[in-house]
Amino acid sequence: MAASHGVDRPVPAPTHDGAVLEIRPLPGLPGIRAAGEINVSTRSSWEQALRHLASAHTDVSFVELSDLMFIDVGGATALAVTAQQLGNGRIVVDRPPRELERILDMFWPGLSTIEVAGR
Repeated sequence: MAASHGVDRPVPAPTHDGAVLEIRPLPGLPGIRAAGEINVSTRSSWEQALRHLASAHTDVSFVELSDLMFIDVGGATALAVTAQQLGNGRIVVDRPPRELERILDMFWPGLSTIEVAGR
C-alpha cells in the first residue's frame, strides 16, 4: 500500500500574483510531487506539505519536482530545514529545478539528509 505522507489530494495554491503550486502524493512511493512555483505566495502550502511529509517519514521520503518551474530561497530553506529535522533517513529530491541544486550547494553544502537525483 502506498503511503501518501498525509497529502491525500492535490493542494492547489492560486495566488494574487498568478503563481500556482499543486502538490499531490506520489503513487507507489512515500512522498509528494510538486508542480508550479514555490515562492512567497505559495510557500505556506509548500511548508504544510513538508510538515505532513516529515510527520509520516520513516527512512526515505521522495519529493518529485520535474514539473516545478521555480523555487525561491525560502522554499529551498523550508526543504533543507525539514530534512535537517528528520530523526533518521533522508529525502530524495527527484529532478528539481537547477536553482534548487545551486541554493542547496551554496547554503547547505554536504547536507546528507537530502539526495538530489534524476539530473
